[in-house]
Order: sequence, then structure tokens, then C-alpha cells
Amino acid sequence: MKHFKQMDISTEKKYRLINYNFKLILFVIAAMIMGSITICSVRPDFLTKQLIGVSACIIGMIVVSLIDYDFICKYYMVLYVINIGLLLLVLVAGSGGGDTGVHRWFYISDSFTIQPSEFAKIILILCTAVFLEKNYENLNTPKVLAKLAVFLAVPVGLIVAEPDLSTSICVMATLFIIIFVGGLSLKLIGIMILVLVPAFGGFIWYIQQDNLPQFLKTYQINRILGHIYGSEYGASSDQQDNSVMAIGSGQLSGKGINNSTVATVKDTNLISEQQTDFIFSAVGEELGFIGSVIIIAILCLIVLQCIRVARHAKDKKGMYIATGIGALVAFQTFINIGVATALLPNTGLPLPFISYGLSSLVSMSAGIGLVLNINLQKKKY
Repeated sequence: MKHFKQMDISTEKKYRLINYNFKLILFVIAAMIMGSITICSVRPDFLTKQLIGVSACIIGMIVVSLIDYDFICKYYMVLYVINIGLLLLVLVAGSGGGDTGVHRWFYISDSFTIQPSEFAKIILILCTAVFLEKNYENLNTPKVLAKLAVFLAVPVGLIVAEPDLSTSICVMATLFIIIFVGGLSLKLIGIMILVLVPAFGGFIWYIQQDNLPQFLKTYQINRILGHIYGSEYGASSDQQDNSVMAIGSGQLSGKGINNSTVATVKDTNLISEQQTDFIFSAVGEELGFIGSVIIIAILCLIVLQCIRVARHAKDKKGMYIATGIGALVAFQTFINIGVATALLPNTGLPLPFISYGLSSLVSMSAGIGLVLNINLQKKKY
């Protein structure tokens, strides 16, 4: 009995209500509400499912926030193996929404699919955080870097094989930020830049050679080259052109949600699946510049809160996880909006907490739950 009382007291001291990051959870809920409103306007038939998903994710986020992240991290290898298993299984039994040779989702029904690569993002952040904490002192040695490279190359390689180039790039960028924060040598970073810059030029040259075997799909090559050369690959950028037109037509205050008096891009179906990868075009058109800035500001505030939690984390592992979640939200936001505004080549990534898609919503909510728990155990001053 005495033992249980001691456990209760320690838990009470560990999780104090005053340390709960209500700002972060309110920002996330605000983003989800904005997303649901936009989805309702674009695809009203998806609203019920989205609201059910939002409600479940808010509850799940709060539950995860009360689970000690140290306890979860103890089983990082179990999570890693499960992640590898799911990514392998989706390559064998997954579907690609009608695209031949694409395997990204487990098809459950017409209205329900599961995308393992979305959950891989959070799992890889956890696994990388634990690895870096265990090898902090020797991170910049060739042996540890080689082990880390192999450790991450397997799951990232499986995502590339789906193929899901956009997700793999986003994951690699996120993991690089975690490794950088973990103490990666600036000298090594400089060498990487010196290698990658000419390699990128070589990559652009290579994908234009018709007589050489290509490792990318034809549509991926067309999207990249279409972004660079435009007119020669015009068909690949039609979606983006229509997205830019929609955003521009919203002007300052937008045409209004569910406005039936003014013609909109959604009415003409110029952008397919606007509720997912191109949802920002709907935001710009219906909520205008003001609404777009509000959504960007909310997502920026989520990232800043993650950074704030990382700065005050009780240990390196917590700092790495919070940094990773913040970086993931930032990169995914940048890529999604960059594609919708034609700043980046056309690729598919959901806008965090805004786009329709329960796999993304669940994984992001779980990530925020971890950040909330890290904040509950922050360093005491």
C-alpha cells in the first residue's frame, strides 16, 4: 500500500497541470477546425468522416500526452520492426489509387485506406532520437555514422520503393535536422553540400537522357522537368497552374465558404482531389489572403511551440523528438504550400492538420501527443 502511495505521489509531481502545453493543443485544434471547414466546402460528403477522425485524434493526442515518452522509447526496436513489416507488406499487398506499379495504401474500403509511410514518419523520429542519445559521444565517428545510415536507409528505401518520393524527401530532411541538432559535425555538413550541389546538377541531366535506364517513374520525371522548363512539359503542371489561379482569384478576403453566387475552381473540377494535396488552393480561393495567412500562422505557431518544448526538454531524447516533430510539420507545410503555389515541383503531401486524410491526421496527432508529454516532464528551474 505504501508502495502505491509513493507511486501516486511521484506521478503527481511528474505530471503537473501547470506544465500542460494548452497553447500547443489549442493551436492544433484550431488547425483541425480550419481544415474541416475547408473540406466541408470542397467535399461536403467527406465532412462526417473528417469530424469523426478529428474527434478521435484529439482524444488520442491527449491520451498519448499522458504516456511517458521514456516508456514508449524503450520499445523503439519493436516499433522499428513493425514499421519495416508494414512497409514491406504494403509493397506486396498495397494499392496506389489506380496507378500501376504504385503501392502506398492498404485498401480497406472505398472510404477507408491506411498509409504506412505516414506512421513511419513518427516512428523514425522516435528511433533516430533514441539512437542519437545512445551514441551522442561518438556520433561523428565513421562507425556510428555508418550504423545510423544503414539503420535509416532500410525504412526510407522502402518508402522510396512504393514509390513515394515526396514523403521520403520530407522524412530525410526531418531526420537530417534531428541529426544536426544531435551534434553532426559542421565539417561533415560542408562536405555533404559540396557533394550534393554538383550531384543535383548531374541528376537533372541524367533524367533527361532517353537512352539511359531511369530509376524514377515517367510522371515523376515529367513533374520535375515541367517545373524547370514549363512549356515543354506543360501537362504535368496543369494542376499547379489551376491552383495558382484559384489562390489568386481569392484576392484579400476570398470568395467565401460554400459560396454559390461566384464561380470557383472547385465547381469546374479543374483540380482533382482538392481536399488533400491541393487543399491550400481552396483556402486561398475561399478564405483569401487573410485566411491563408491565418492558417500559415497557426502552423508556424505549432512549429515554434515544438521548438520551445525541445529547448526545455529534460533530456536529449526528448529534445530530439520535439525537434523532429516541429521539423516534420515545418517541412510538410513548406512542401505542400510550395506545390500549391508552383514554387516547387508537383508532388503529393498533405498539409498538416488541414488536409483530408486520416493516416496523416492520426500520425501527426500522435507526434503532438509526444511533444505534450515531453513538456510535462520539462526541466525544472
